[in-house]
Amino acid sequence: MSHHIVEVADLCYAYPDGTAALNGVNFCIHHGESVAIVGANGAGKSTLLLHLNGYLTPMQGRVRIGDYPLTKETLQDARRSVGMVFQDPDDQLFMPTVYDDVAFGPLNLGLPLDEVDLRVEAALSQVGALHLKDRPPYHLSGGEKRAVAIASVLSMSPDILVMDEPTTGLDPRGRRMLIEQLHSFQHTKIIATHDLDLVLDLCERTIVIREGRVTADGPTLDIFRDEAFLAESHLEKPLRLQACPICSRKG
Repeated sequence: MSHHIVEVADLCYAYPDGTAALNGVNFCIHHGESVAIVGANGAGKSTLLLHLNGYLTPMQGRVRIGDYPLTKETLQDARRSVGMVFQDPDDQLFMPTVYDDVAFGPLNLGLPLDEVDLRVEAALSQVGALHLKDRPPYHLSGGEKRAVAIASVLSMSPDILVMDEPTTGLDPRGRRMLIEQLHSFQHTKIIATHDLDLVLDLCERTIVIREGRVTADGPTLDIFRDEAFLAESHLEKPLRLQACPICSRKG
């Protein structure tokens, strides 16, 4: 597979009511990178992510995964390479038990049962959720659901992990645990989020989207230190980069 793992070129998309969501998006993400996609509500972040494994089809432009463009013919191979974790885990968890949810993908690949069992145990162990394997997903906390949703993707052994607002609904401890888990993953990671402090923890590179266009693509710290640009993009500097208001008053 090419080291240019994900390439998006002149990507355009409009919804059936005519609302333009993406207007000529271009970027290339290399193997092993952790990249944040940030922007205000309605900027096009989620729409972009849904193109990366074929949930949406470009109206113009192309998406390339590895050496091949994403088409109907290559869709299944792309979905094996690109694992998508949705914003709401309830969109992903639908089986009677956690084990069944995590096993669903490998079973659909036609893998033998002993291989499926090994993958489920490994994926749940990786996110610290092996003890939940016999529980019904609807009895889990938000953080537990998030971990199981990630495990259901990891069991497919993807090369690329794509996540939409991964910290939504998590308490501070759950958020910290998620960050630690994501630090340990060797995958290429593409994370759309409003949580800019999470981006500081995980992503050396940030792509900013505004009104369906890429307005910045570069080192995270460089972008987050530009307060005027962040304001134009309806974003705020991460809390860790802001001056302490109490210390400022004392000064």
